[in-house]
Amino acid sequence: MVAKKLFVMLLAAAAVLASGLVPALGQAAVPAIPIGEEAAVRVYYPDDAMRIAVYLGFEPFVYETNYREGYHVMVLAQAEIDRLAALGLRIERDTVWMPPPVTGPLPEGITTIPSYPCYRTVEETYAAAQAIVTNYPALAGWLDVGDSWQKAQGPGGYDMMVLKLTNSAIPGDKPDLFITAAIHAREYTTAETATRLAEYLVSHYETDADAHWLLDYHEIHMMLQANPDGRKKAETGLSWRKNVRDNCWYSMPPNGDGIDLNRNFAFKWGCCGGSSGTACSSTYRGTTAASEPETQAVQDYMAAVFTDQRGPLDTDPAPAAATGLYIDLHSYGELVLWPWGWTSTDSPNHTQHQTLGRKFAYFNNHTPQKSYQLYATDGTTNDHAYGLYGVAAYCIEMGTAFFQDCASFESTIYPSNLQTLIYAAKVARTPYETPLGPDALSLLATPAGVPIGTPMTLSATIDDTRYNNTNGTEPTQVIATAEYYVDIPPWVGGALAALPMEASDGSFDAKSEAVTATVDTTGWSEGRHILFVRGQDANGDWGAFSAIFVNLEPTAVELERFEAWPEGSAMHVQWETAQEIDNLGFNLYRSSTRSGPKVQLNGELIPTRVPPGSPFGAVYDWIDGYRLRTGRAYFYWLEGVDLHGSLTLHEPVRVRMP
Repeated sequence: MVAKKLFVMLLAAAAVLASGLVPALGQAAVPAIPIGEEAAVRVYYPDDAMRIAVYLGFEPFVYETNYREGYHVMVLAQAEIDRLAALGLRIERDTVWMPPPVTGPLPEGITTIPSYPCYRTVEETYAAAQAIVTNYPALAGWLDVGDSWQKAQGPGGYDMMVLKLTNSAIPGDKPDLFITAAIHAREYTTAETATRLAEYLVSHYETDADAHWLLDYHEIHMMLQANPDGRKKAETGLSWRKNVRDNCWYSMPPNGDGIDLNRNFAFKWGCCGGSSGTACSSTYRGTTAASEPETQAVQDYMAAVFTDQRGPLDTDPAPAAATGLYIDLHSYGELVLWPWGWTSTDSPNHTQHQTLGRKFAYFNNHTPQKSYQLYATDGTTNDHAYGLYGVAAYCIEMGTAFFQDCASFESTIYPSNLQTLIYAAKVARTPYETPLGPDALSLLATPAGVPIGTPMTLSATIDDTRYNNTNGTEPTQVIATAEYYVDIPPWVGGALAALPMEASDGSFDAKSEAVTATVDTTGWSEGRHILFVRGQDANGDWGAFSAIFVNLEPTAVELERFEAWPEGSAMHVQWETAQEIDNLGFNLYRSSTRSGPKVQLNGELIPTRVPPGSPFGAVYDWIDGYRLRTGRAYFYWLEGVDLHGSLTLHEPVRVRMP
């Protein structure tokens, strides 16, 4: 019914446009605009069908949408206003919205887009990527993967570049997340979001355990500017969408020259009414599939990082264990979209796409839906990635405007989508399986740093409910179990066995559970360690890992030796320290078996003989003559007590009384 209603509305809009009808007297709600001039207006729509119809019919003139109040911000001449008014739409002059200033070519040295200081230019984006590689050479590479249309023609133009993030010191087959941004030039938020994601990951590698393991065990590829020639046009304030191929017989920015790169991809190119064959249209698909060098660069890179995991038929699903994830960042619409866009029929992996889409939308509060539910598209990036390779593929439409204001970007759009993209990186290994499971969050280790051998408490929350259900409800289950790994995750050779975590309230019987474990650090090495935590729901689905750093400090006492020997009817116990760090003193215990109850021999703490932090140690003696039996073996235990109250029990010494 929605598709049928949309079709009817589109026919109505097209008929009005074609007829050139003007409204009846008094119908327009804005003062007349002089011939040759334009004005910003608010065009209110009664429902989603009309919202989409107006957008498709007048797309070059739409700059922003206010979803809460239900209107498009459009810059129109009187003729367009009359045609929209003929549809019975309410139209008002917008006295608040300000168009982006049209500046012409930017002067040399400009570091951000004029009037939009939160967004970097193409040159500054490239410089930021190069700075990442320079400052973090073991974590990043800056790859030339092709030329823009202008560069291919010469002179001018740009290299098509990909920023590749991974810890090159760790070998192995790693899952791939490939992100493209700004393929539609005027969408300011996209390139900056991807650039900041890259900066976040490398700058937090040593302090954020999730950033650390993502770069160690995954590869994250980012084409920060997928349409650099077009973006250069948009930086001047033009509402430029396409690349800059000189193909339109008349000059009418922004609906003139260029190919819509997101209608130019080979898969289902021009198949199904989701693009235009008119050269000056904003959705012009070009004369042939993948005709543009920018498209070719993206397609070739996809082919380099993804393997085909899907059969040749449109109905062939990718396997549940398929690996790899593709995301194309766009603005605007506050939507998370997945294949198909070329047909109303669900893709064979629709249910899995829907689950992950609802998870993404939990973080950025967007509406999750299949691409075709918005409108038909063909020759697009995400249909190409999924159609050819079977990888999970998404278009994320961020924000409410092409030229999004910086206040909204900084306060809401970037922070929420950063979390979306970090989650995407976490599930790239198995994006059709992992999102079915619960999230592990609020990890805490107390204390965060302990002497080797001292236990610590690990706690977390395992939550199976974190989906956006504004467009359908995702099934959820109670938590069944939780576990953690020390230093090495389970997909890496040499990983130790998983260690269990318990429900804090004693039973796993809720969809969100607090969990805890006592971590035994005996035998660990000194320094930083990483703990990986995940949970499983009652359906048997394991969720994404989250991680936390913990630090193991040298023991308060470094023992040189600890021994005992018979001396008459008593036992002489002696120990020597090599150094003592923050040591307060010792307790000495005796037991008749290794696992038996211990008797404390000292009534008061045996005080240290060296100042705290001393680089040297001391020799200590204790004579134990209390009720020792001949012919019996005894175990002696030494416990160090540091200045902070932490206790370290050293391995016992065994001696027989003759």
